Amino acid sequence: MQDILLGRSDLKVSPICLGTMTFGEQVSEADAHAMLSHSLERGVYFWDTAEMYSVPARAETYGATETIIGNWFKANPGLRDKVVLASKVAGPSRGMPWVREGKGMTAADIVASCDASLRRLQTDVIDLYQIHWPERHVPAFGNLYYDPKKETSETTIGEQLQALAGLVKAGKIRHIGLSNETPYGVHEFVRLAEQHGLPRVASVQNPYCLINRSWENGLDETCDRLGVSLLAYSPLAFGLLTGKYDDSGITGPQAPQGARIASYESVRKQRWGRPEALDAAKRYNLLARDHGLTPAALALAFCYSKWQVGSTIIGVRTMEQLDEDLNVWGTQLSEALLQEIDALRWALGDPAQ
Repeated sequence: MQDILLGRSDLKVSPICLGTMTFGEQVSEADAHAMLSHSLERGVYFWDTAEMYSVPARAETYGATETIIGNWFKANPGLRDKVVLASKVAGPSRGMPWVREGKGMTAADIVASCDASLRRLQTDVIDLYQIHWPERHVPAFGNLYYDPKKETSETTIGEQLQALAGLVKAGKIRHIGLSNETPYGVHEFVRLAEQHGLPRVASVQNPYCLINRSWENGLDETCDRLGVSLLAYSPLAFGLLTGKYDDSGITGPQAPQGARIASYESVRKQRWGRPEALDAAKRYNLLARDHGLTPAALALAFCYSKWQVGSTIIGVRTMEQLDEDLNVWGTQLSEALLQEIDALRWALGDPAQ
Protein backbone atom coordinates (compact mmCIF):
# COMPACT_ATOMS: atom_id res chain seq x y z
CA MET A 1 0.00 0.00 0.00
CA GLN A 2 1.23 3.45 -0.92
CA ASP A 3 0.84 6.30 1.55
CA ILE A 4 -1.57 9.07 0.61
CA LEU A 5 -1.70 12.73 1.60
CA LEU A 6 -4.90 13.90 3.25
CA GLY A 7 -6.29 16.83 1.32
CA ARG A 8 -3.81 19.66 0.88
CA SER A 9 -2.09 18.88 4.17
CA ASP A 10 1.27 17.21 4.68
CA LEU A 11 -0.32 14.39 6.70
CA LYS A 12 0.52 11.00 5.20
CA VAL A 13 -1.78 8.09 6.02
CA SER A 14 -2.28 4.50 4.93
CA PRO A 15 -5.12 4.02 2.39
CA ILE A 16 -6.79 1.64 4.84
CA CYS A 17 -7.66 2.99 8.27
CA LEU A 18 -8.45 0.83 11.30
CA GLY A 19 -11.75 1.89 12.83
CA THR A 20 -11.98 1.10 16.53
CA MET A 21 -15.55 1.72 17.63
CA THR A 22 -16.02 -1.98 18.49
CA PHE A 23 -13.21 -1.84 21.06
CA GLY A 24 -14.64 -1.98 24.56
CA GLU A 25 -18.05 -3.31 23.48
CA GLN A 26 -17.72 -6.20 21.05
CA VAL A 27 -13.93 -6.49 21.33
CA SER A 28 -12.09 -6.99 24.62
CA GLU A 29 -9.07 -4.90 25.51
CA ALA A 30 -6.70 -7.86 25.05
CA ASP A 31 -8.10 -8.64 21.59
CA ALA A 32 -8.09 -4.96 20.67
CA HIS A 33 -4.41 -4.68 21.58
CA ALA A 34 -3.63 -7.69 19.41
CA MET A 35 -5.50 -6.11 16.50
CA LEU A 36 -3.69 -2.80 16.91
CA SER A 37 -0.33 -4.55 16.85
CA HIS A 38 -1.29 -6.73 13.89
CA SER A 39 -2.62 -3.84 11.83
CA LEU A 40 0.62 -1.96 12.37
CA GLU A 41 2.62 -5.02 11.29
CA ARG A 42 0.54 -5.15 8.10
CA GLY A 43 1.10 -1.51 7.24
CA VAL A 44 -2.16 -0.03 8.52
CA TYR A 45 -0.86 2.73 10.77
CA PHE A 46 -3.83 5.10 10.45
CA TRP A 47 -6.26 4.55 13.34
CA ASP A 48 -9.57 6.29 13.96
CA THR A 49 -11.46 6.64 17.22
CA ALA A 50 -13.80 9.09 18.97
CA GLU A 51 -14.65 10.33 22.43
CA MET A 52 -18.15 8.76 22.30
CA TYR A 53 -16.93 5.22 21.44
CA SER A 54 -17.65 2.30 22.06
CA VAL A 55 -20.68 1.83 19.81
CA PRO A 56 -23.57 1.44 20.41
CA ALA A 57 -23.04 4.43 22.66
CA ARG A 58 -23.72 3.88 26.35
CA ALA A 59 -22.76 5.90 29.40
CA GLU A 60 -20.89 2.89 30.78
CA THR A 61 -18.59 2.65 27.74
CA TYR A 62 -18.14 6.35 26.97
CA GLY A 63 -14.42 6.89 26.31
CA ALA A 64 -13.64 3.18 26.58
CA THR A 65 -12.14 2.89 23.11
CA GLU A 66 -9.75 5.80 23.60
CA THR A 67 -8.73 4.34 26.96
CA ILE A 68 -7.93 0.98 25.33
CA ILE A 69 -5.79 2.67 22.67
CA GLY A 70 -4.05 4.76 25.33
CA ASN A 71 -3.21 1.62 27.29
CA TRP A 72 -1.74 0.11 24.10
CA PHE A 73 0.51 3.15 23.67
CA LYS A 74 1.61 2.82 27.31
CA ALA A 75 2.36 -0.89 26.84
CA ASN A 76 4.29 -0.25 23.62
CA PRO A 77 6.68 2.63 24.30
CA GLY A 78 8.19 4.14 21.18
CA LEU A 79 5.38 3.09 18.83
CA ARG A 80 3.20 6.20 19.18
CA ASP A 81 5.29 7.90 16.49
CA LYS A 82 4.55 5.02 14.10
CA VAL A 83 0.80 5.72 14.25
CA VAL A 84 -1.32 8.45 12.69
CA LEU A 85 -4.03 8.88 15.29
CA ALA A 86 -7.44 10.37 14.54
CA SER A 87 -10.17 11.11 17.04
CA LYS A 88 -13.37 13.14 17.14
CA VAL A 89 -15.24 15.60 19.31
CA ALA A 90 -18.92 14.72 19.51
CA GLY A 91 -21.46 17.16 18.16
CA PRO A 92 -24.69 18.04 19.99
CA SER A 93 -25.88 15.40 22.41
CA ARG A 94 -28.26 13.32 20.22
CA GLY A 95 -29.68 11.75 23.38
CA MET A 96 -26.29 11.21 25.05
CA PRO A 97 -26.21 13.55 28.09
CA TRP A 98 -23.17 11.71 29.41
CA VAL A 99 -21.21 13.21 26.50
CA ARG A 100 -22.56 16.74 26.77
CA GLU A 101 -25.57 18.16 28.56
CA GLY A 102 -25.99 21.27 26.42
CA LYS A 103 -27.78 21.25 23.08
CA GLY A 104 -24.83 22.66 21.19
CA MET A 105 -21.09 22.23 20.80
CA THR A 106 -19.38 25.37 22.01
CA ALA A 107 -15.74 26.35 21.62
CA ALA A 108 -15.25 25.44 25.29
CA ASP A 109 -16.80 22.02 24.62
CA ILE A 110 -14.30 21.38 21.82
CA VAL A 111 -11.34 22.24 24.02
CA ALA A 112 -12.60 20.24 27.00
CA SER A 113 -13.31 17.19 24.84
CA CYS A 114 -9.87 17.33 23.25
CA ASP A 115 -8.16 17.56 26.63
CA ALA A 116 -10.12 14.57 27.90
CA SER A 117 -9.29 12.55 24.77
CA LEU A 118 -5.60 13.31 25.16
CA ARG A 119 -5.70 12.01 28.73
CA ARG A 120 -7.48 8.81 27.77
CA LEU A 121 -5.22 8.25 24.76
CA GLN A 122 -2.11 8.90 26.89
CA THR A 123 -0.58 11.06 24.18
CA ASP A 124 0.47 14.68 23.82
CA VAL A 125 -1.06 15.23 20.40
CA ILE A 126 -3.84 13.95 18.13
CA ASP A 127 -2.79 13.91 14.49
CA LEU A 128 -6.29 14.46 13.04
CA TYR A 129 -9.05 15.92 15.19
CA GLN A 130 -12.51 15.80 13.65
CA ILE A 131 -15.95 17.20 14.44
CA HIS A 132 -17.99 14.00 14.65
CA TRP A 133 -21.22 15.59 13.37
CA PRO A 134 -22.20 19.21 12.80
CA GLU A 135 -23.76 21.34 15.45
CA ARG A 136 -26.05 22.60 12.69
CA HIS A 137 -29.19 20.65 11.90
CA VAL A 138 -28.22 18.65 8.81
CA PRO A 139 -29.60 15.58 7.01
CA ALA A 140 -27.34 12.88 8.47
CA PHE A 141 -27.51 9.43 10.08
CA GLY A 142 -30.38 8.40 7.82
CA ASN A 143 -32.28 11.69 7.81
CA LEU A 144 -32.76 12.62 4.17
CA TYR A 145 -34.05 16.17 4.24
CA TYR A 146 -32.79 19.52 5.44
CA ASP A 147 -35.39 21.35 7.53
CA PRO A 148 -34.49 24.92 8.57
CA LYS A 149 -37.29 24.86 11.17
CA LYS A 150 -35.25 22.37 13.20
CA GLU A 151 -32.18 24.60 13.42
CA THR A 152 -30.95 25.10 17.00
CA SER A 153 -27.28 25.91 16.41
CA GLU A 154 -25.67 28.10 19.05
CA THR A 155 -22.07 28.18 17.86
CA THR A 156 -20.98 29.43 14.46
CA ILE A 157 -18.60 27.54 12.22
CA GLY A 158 -16.20 30.43 12.68
CA GLU A 159 -16.18 29.97 16.46
CA GLN A 160 -15.64 26.23 16.09
CA LEU A 161 -12.77 26.82 13.68
CA GLN A 162 -11.18 29.34 16.05
CA ALA A 163 -11.32 26.78 18.86
CA LEU A 164 -9.66 24.16 16.66
CA ALA A 165 -7.03 26.71 15.63
CA GLY A 166 -6.26 27.30 19.29
CA LEU A 167 -5.70 23.57 19.79
CA VAL A 168 -3.36 23.47 16.79
CA LYS A 169 -1.44 26.48 18.13
CA ALA A 170 -1.17 24.80 21.54
CA GLY A 171 0.31 21.68 19.90
CA LYS A 172 -2.57 19.46 21.04
CA ILE A 173 -3.73 18.60 17.51
CA ARG A 174 -1.94 18.70 14.16
CA HIS A 175 -4.72 18.72 11.57
CA ILE A 176 -8.49 19.08 11.52
CA GLY A 177 -11.28 17.18 9.83
CA LEU A 178 -15.05 16.94 9.63
CA SER A 179 -17.49 14.05 9.69
CA ASN A 180 -21.08 13.49 8.57
CA GLU A 181 -20.84 16.82 6.77
CA THR A 182 -22.63 18.48 3.86
CA PRO A 183 -21.29 20.43 0.87
CA TYR A 184 -22.25 23.69 2.60
CA GLY A 185 -20.34 22.79 5.74
CA VAL A 186 -17.18 21.83 3.87
CA HIS A 187 -17.29 25.01 1.78
CA GLU A 188 -17.82 27.22 4.82
CA PHE A 189 -15.00 25.66 6.85
CA VAL A 190 -12.60 26.02 3.91
CA ARG A 191 -13.76 29.57 3.09
CA LEU A 192 -13.31 30.82 6.62
CA ALA A 193 -9.94 29.09 6.98
CA GLU A 194 -8.62 30.71 3.82
CA GLN A 195 -10.12 34.10 4.67
CA HIS A 196 -8.74 34.26 8.20
CA GLY A 197 -5.57 32.19 8.01
CA LEU A 198 -6.96 29.36 10.11
CA PRO A 199 -6.32 25.58 9.86
CA ARG A 200 -7.72 24.07 6.68
CA VAL A 201 -9.90 20.96 6.75
CA ALA A 202 -7.90 17.96 5.51
CA SER A 203 -10.65 15.35 5.37
CA VAL A 204 -14.32 14.53 5.73
CA GLN A 205 -15.37 11.21 7.26
CA ASN A 206 -18.71 10.21 5.76
CA PRO A 207 -20.48 6.93 4.96
CA TYR A 208 -19.62 5.44 1.57
CA CYS A 209 -20.49 1.97 0.38
CA LEU A 210 -22.41 0.17 -2.35
CA ILE A 211 -25.78 0.85 -0.72
CA ASN A 212 -24.97 4.44 0.25
CA ARG A 213 -23.17 6.40 -2.44
CA SER A 214 -24.75 9.71 -1.47
CA TRP A 215 -21.23 11.18 -1.37
CA GLU A 216 -21.40 11.18 -5.16
CA ASN A 217 -24.39 13.54 -5.14
CA GLY A 218 -22.31 16.71 -4.83
CA LEU A 219 -19.81 16.14 -2.03
CA ASP A 220 -17.43 14.43 -4.44
CA GLU A 221 -17.14 17.55 -6.59
CA THR A 222 -16.99 19.83 -3.55
CA CYS A 223 -14.13 17.96 -1.95
CA ASP A 224 -12.25 17.33 -5.19
CA ARG A 225 -12.25 21.01 -6.13
CA LEU A 226 -11.43 22.16 -2.60
CA GLY A 227 -8.74 19.55 -2.00
CA VAL A 228 -10.38 17.65 0.87
CA SER A 229 -10.09 13.85 1.22
CA LEU A 230 -12.87 11.36 1.94
CA LEU A 231 -12.43 8.95 4.81
CA ALA A 232 -15.05 6.35 3.88
CA TYR A 233 -16.77 4.71 6.83
CA SER A 234 -19.08 1.67 6.89
CA PRO A 235 -17.76 0.23 3.60
CA LEU A 236 -19.45 -3.07 4.51
CA ALA A 237 -22.69 -1.38 5.60
CA PHE A 238 -22.50 -2.74 9.15
CA GLY A 239 -22.14 -6.26 7.76
CA LEU A 240 -24.98 -6.20 5.22
CA LEU A 241 -22.42 -6.35 2.40
CA THR A 242 -20.66 -9.42 3.79
CA GLY A 243 -23.57 -11.71 2.87
CA LYS A 244 -24.00 -12.99 6.41
CA TYR A 245 -27.58 -11.71 6.61
CA ASP A 246 -28.66 -12.86 3.13
CA ASP A 247 -30.40 -16.05 4.26
CA SER A 248 -31.23 -15.30 7.88
CA GLY A 249 -32.31 -11.68 7.79
CA ILE A 250 -31.20 -9.33 10.55
CA THR A 251 -33.31 -10.83 13.35
CA GLY A 252 -34.40 -14.23 14.53
CA PRO A 253 -32.62 -17.40 15.65
CA GLN A 254 -30.73 -17.81 12.37
CA ALA A 255 -29.23 -14.30 12.40
CA PRO A 256 -25.46 -14.37 13.06
CA GLN A 257 -24.74 -14.14 16.76
CA GLY A 258 -22.51 -11.28 17.87
CA ALA A 259 -22.92 -9.31 14.65
CA ARG A 260 -23.79 -5.66 15.14
CA ILE A 261 -27.17 -5.36 13.44
CA ALA A 262 -28.41 -8.63 14.91
CA SER A 263 -27.13 -7.78 18.39
CA TYR A 264 -28.32 -4.22 18.91
CA GLU A 265 -31.84 -2.90 18.51
CA SER A 266 -30.48 0.64 18.38
CA VAL A 267 -28.56 -0.26 15.22
CA ARG A 268 -31.57 -1.97 13.63
CA LYS A 269 -33.51 1.27 14.06
CA GLN A 270 -30.95 3.10 11.94
CA ARG A 271 -30.51 3.15 8.16
CA TRP A 272 -28.71 -0.21 8.19
CA GLY A 273 -31.82 -1.92 9.55
CA ARG A 274 -34.11 -0.81 6.74
CA PRO A 275 -35.63 -3.70 4.74
CA GLU A 276 -34.68 -1.84 1.57
CA ALA A 277 -31.04 -1.75 2.68
CA LEU A 278 -30.91 -5.53 3.14
CA ASP A 279 -32.72 -6.13 -0.14
CA ALA A 280 -30.22 -3.97 -2.00
CA ALA A 281 -27.28 -5.59 -0.24
CA LYS A 282 -28.50 -9.02 -1.35
CA ARG A 283 -28.43 -7.84 -4.96
CA TYR A 284 -24.83 -6.65 -4.68
CA ASN A 285 -23.83 -9.79 -2.80
CA LEU A 286 -25.28 -11.94 -5.58
CA LEU A 287 -23.41 -9.85 -8.14
CA ALA A 288 -20.17 -10.51 -6.25
CA ARG A 289 -20.72 -14.25 -6.24
CA ASP A 290 -21.61 -14.22 -9.94
CA HIS A 291 -18.16 -12.73 -10.57
CA GLY A 292 -16.29 -15.17 -8.35
CA LEU A 293 -15.84 -12.77 -5.44
CA THR A 294 -17.02 -12.83 -1.87
CA PRO A 295 -19.52 -10.08 -1.07
CA ALA A 296 -17.02 -8.43 1.28
CA ALA A 297 -14.32 -8.49 -1.37
CA LEU A 298 -16.56 -6.70 -3.87
CA ALA A 299 -17.67 -4.09 -1.35
CA LEU A 300 -14.16 -3.35 -0.10
CA ALA A 301 -12.49 -3.43 -3.51
CA PHE A 302 -15.09 -0.94 -4.68
CA CYS A 303 -14.06 1.51 -1.95
CA TYR A 304 -10.34 0.75 -2.13
CA SER A 305 -10.22 1.56 -5.85
CA LYS A 306 -12.55 4.55 -6.15
CA TRP A 307 -10.91 7.89 -6.93
CA GLN A 308 -13.30 9.58 -4.51
CA VAL A 309 -11.87 7.73 -1.50
CA GLY A 310 -8.75 8.83 0.32
CA SER A 311 -8.70 6.12 3.00
CA THR A 312 -11.26 3.41 3.78
CA ILE A 313 -12.12 2.83 7.44
CA ILE A 314 -12.62 -0.83 8.32
CA GLY A 315 -14.20 -2.00 11.57
CA VAL A 316 -13.83 -5.58 12.77
CA ARG A 317 -14.68 -7.91 15.65
CA THR A 318 -12.06 -10.60 15.07
CA MET A 319 -8.52 -11.00 13.82
CA GLU A 320 -9.85 -13.16 11.00
CA GLN A 321 -12.07 -10.31 9.81
CA LEU A 322 -9.13 -7.93 9.97
CA ASP A 323 -6.98 -10.14 7.77
CA GLU A 324 -9.86 -10.80 5.38
CA ASP A 325 -10.41 -7.08 4.90
CA LEU A 326 -6.72 -6.34 4.42
CA ASN A 327 -6.25 -9.20 1.98
CA VAL A 328 -8.76 -7.60 -0.40
CA TRP A 329 -6.31 -4.78 -1.06
CA GLY A 330 -5.14 -4.95 -4.66
CA THR A 331 -8.27 -6.68 -5.96
CA GLN A 332 -9.16 -5.18 -9.34
CA LEU A 333 -12.73 -4.77 -10.52
CA SER A 334 -13.29 -4.91 -14.27
CA GLU A 335 -14.92 -2.05 -16.11
CA ALA A 336 -17.80 -4.37 -16.99
CA LEU A 337 -18.37 -5.18 -13.31
CA LEU A 338 -18.24 -1.50 -12.37
CA GLN A 339 -20.89 -0.82 -14.99
CA GLU A 340 -23.08 -3.53 -13.48
CA ILE A 341 -22.62 -1.90 -10.07
CA ASP A 342 -23.69 1.46 -11.48
CA ALA A 343 -26.71 -0.16 -13.12
CA LEU A 344 -27.79 -1.59 -9.76
CA ARG A 345 -27.41 1.80 -8.12
CA TRP A 346 -29.58 3.32 -10.84
CA ALA A 347 -32.27 0.74 -10.07
CA LEU A 348 -31.94 0.63 -6.28
CA GLY A 349 -30.76 4.11 -5.31
CA ASP A 350 -29.06 4.61 -1.96
CA PRO A 351 -31.35 2.82 0.53
CA ALA A 352 -28.91 3.24 3.44
CA GLN A 353 -28.45 6.97 2.92
